[in-house]
Amino acid sequence: MHQPGGSLAPFRYPAFRAIWIANLASNIGSMIQSVGAAWLMTDLTPSHRLLALVQSSATVPILLFGVFAGAIADNFDRRRVMLVAQIGMLIASAGLAALTWAGLITPYLLILFTLTVGTGTALNSPAWQASVRQQVGLRDLPQAISLNTISFNLARSVGPALGGLLISLWHVSFAFALNALSFIAMIVVLLRWKPDWEPRERKPMLPAIALGIRFCAASSPIRRILLRGFAMGVGLAGYQALVPAAVRGPLHGTEIQFGLMLGLFGIGSIVCALFITPLRRRFGTEWVIIGATLAFVVAQTILASASSLYEALPATFIAGGGWVATFTTINVAMQMRSPEEILGRCLSIYQAVSFGGLALGSWVWGALADWRDLSFALHGASVWLVVTLVLLRFLAPMPGRGEGRIEAEQG
Repeated sequence: MHQPGGSLAPFRYPAFRAIWIANLASNIGSMIQSVGAAWLMTDLTPSHRLLALVQSSATVPILLFGVFAGAIADNFDRRRVMLVAQIGMLIASAGLAALTWAGLITPYLLILFTLTVGTGTALNSPAWQASVRQQVGLRDLPQAISLNTISFNLARSVGPALGGLLISLWHVSFAFALNALSFIAMIVVLLRWKPDWEPRERKPMLPAIALGIRFCAASSPIRRILLRGFAMGVGLAGYQALVPAAVRGPLHGTEIQFGLMLGLFGIGSIVCALFITPLRRRFGTEWVIIGATLAFVVAQTILASASSLYEALPATFIAGGGWVATFTTINVAMQMRSPEEILGRCLSIYQAVSFGGLALGSWVWGALADWRDLSFALHGASVWLVVTLVLLRFLAPMPGRGEGRIEAEQG
């Protein structure tokens, strides 16, 4: 039904189809919880820094524990690692729902629970991304990554609007409870999936991590990919971290309108994800990154000057496209240049660097917003993107076709 190498080719594989659908359900739950946590924090405190922190707390554990998770993914059965992570996130989300319903939640407890769920994400992510090769193989890997991006951004389209609606109609604890339930689909699929897995010789944790770091440090293409991922993460974090405060403040929006903005971000991401693979083939990764960066600068500039929700909506759509073009392109470049035997560690290092940039950027732009105002912080993030784009275009260009690839990209 789907031609090998085509955009939908990975759906020919039953394991990929089942995991993709279950992951969509889980991503929708995560988006609902993200909206609930951000909106709840605006009720608990007026601090922009705490609001930015709850936004970034889901990614901070990837920076702190991601490389350990990568070594775990390479040493153990990746399916079982994913199961442990999914069950842990289910328990944490259920605990957050219970405490919120009981009225016992505080700003720092909310951050603690989002950090706990983020730790589960940090454990799950390298194992999940590395398992995509087990699901589809190298030929269809770029298309599978794009389809996984579409799954995530479909959730971005539906989840935030649904989360805003649920919060307005009932109670924010219901959003957290739904997220807990959403992990069940993935747990069931993982219990039924029986991939071929050959036990590897388990290496001590620290030497295994050191091996992955040495490989990434020694590879010029990967060093450049990591630097670009970090720089983009810092700049793109401004939009993501400050949208809740912008909706609540100068845009005078409601929780439903907040969900609408995030949903439109997801729609922009989906539209871009459908075309990113042919664009990358035609123009190359460098020009895709340049276009995505400039799109995000436009989006942040519009949001910084908007005084109503309707003025800000175009920015949301543009930002969604720029976001997915950036991170899908960098992810594909990293996966195609990472050996199978240390794939989990390479991907965890990439995620630690890029999500570390997001976490740092969230804190920096939140602090600038507290010091001056939201508009100043958003313009600051745009200046960062432009300056680093110009510098890194020459100092750390994205790898060219064939440079450092473990096998030529197919299709």
